Amino acid sequence: MEIKVHFYSYFKDLTGCPETLVPVAEQATINDLLAKLFLDFPKLVQMQKSMLIAVGLDYQPKTYQLNIGDEVSLFPPVQGG
Repeated sequence: MEIKVHFYSYFKDLTGCPETLVPVAEQATINDLLAKLFLDFPKLVQMQKSMLIAVGLDYQPKTYQLNIGDEVSLFPPVQGG
């Protein structure tokens, strides 16, 4: 299956694109998806401990099992002042 991944804020700069499609096996988790993304976009690796991950409108843990039709959004933590 293919999962659409959206990149927000400076993640767009790190990847050079606003979104991508990632082929993953059925029953893949967000961890599996991230492993593929880190190969394709190695600059994202530096953000792996602080990235926020949402599937649809809800934040999900990296153990979340992906489903057909899921869209994943990755973005950095928000800072305010």
